[in-house]
Amino acid sequence: MIFDMTRQIEAVYENGVLRPLEPLPLKEHQKVSVTVSDAEDPLASMMDYAFIESARREIQGLAGIPSLDEVRDILSRSPGSLADDLKAEREDRF
Repeated sequence: MIFDMTRQIEAVYENGVLRPLEPLPLKEHQKVSVTVSDAEDPLASMMDYAFIESARREIQGLAGIPSLDEVRDILSRSPGSLADDLKAEREDRF
């Protein structure tokens, strides 16, 4: 079975190992990427971990991180509202 999606789960840290609190459809010794946040952090539930991971991968593929002026230039050429574009993109995902 291929598990090609991002999913938020709860786990317990015991004896140096993260133990998921629910079964996962993974193969034995399958490599995964893990993002850890303190479940007691009130902002943790508001984080969009899929977006953050996607942005991290995209940045790694760039020759360098664009400067603030370069970002402003790119955004100034974008028609419409960035907020509306983000809202539409998120609605399309769900």
